Amino acid sequence: MKLYILSAENSKEMDRLSEELSDKKFKLVEQDDTFRLMRRRRYGNVLIHVVCLIIALTYFSPLIFVNVIYFMYSYLWASPHALITTEKVDDEGNPLEFSDMDELLDKATAIL
Repeated sequence: MKLYILSAENSKEMDRLSEELSDKKFKLVEQDDTFRLMRRRRYGNVLIHVVCLIIALTYFSPLIFVNVIYFMYSYLWASPHALITTEKVDDEGNPLEFSDMDELLDKATAIL
């Protein structure tokens, strides 16, 4: 799970960014006056699941474990999280490293 941090100047821009992410199937996890945390769950590519299941049911049954491992990886570790914030520095005073929307959406729609 990677956290992508998006910068917003004010609450209206936070609203706009969160609506845009909601349109891309991101769900709101937590919110405050200065931030919104959103995530999009990935379940893996349906085609890969179907092919693994067909092969597992006809030829090689341990391939089902590979399919389950792929699903768990996609669901638990490859699901991107987006933090939309108006803050510019972290708690220790270090500047935050911001991501852009294209990078976040590429990760959200990636196959692997």
